[in-house]
Amino acid sequence: MSDDYRPIDCEVYSGYELAIMHRQRLRMHWRDIDGNCCIGTLRPLDLKTEASKEEFLFVEDLDGRHFRIRLDRIVSAEAVILQKDVR
Repeated sequence: MSDDYRPIDCEVYSGYELAIMHRQRLRMHWRDIDGNCCIGTLRPLDLKTEASKEEFLFVEDLDGRHFRIRLDRIVSAEAVILQKDVR
């Protein structure tokens, strides 16, 4: 997998910002640093740009583990509603 970061579309970035603000869980498909396919339901927590200009989405999984995903490695993300999120 190429290590060269490719900036994502501003509209997609804005969608992640909205998901963070609304504490919305996302069903995400991404590739890890080794190029392996990953799928999970995650809560986006923050967006950060590193000194290398790479952008990352910081997330929490359903087990409470925190990690980050480089934005250009995200294949898809769609909003989901979990039963415990319904009030």
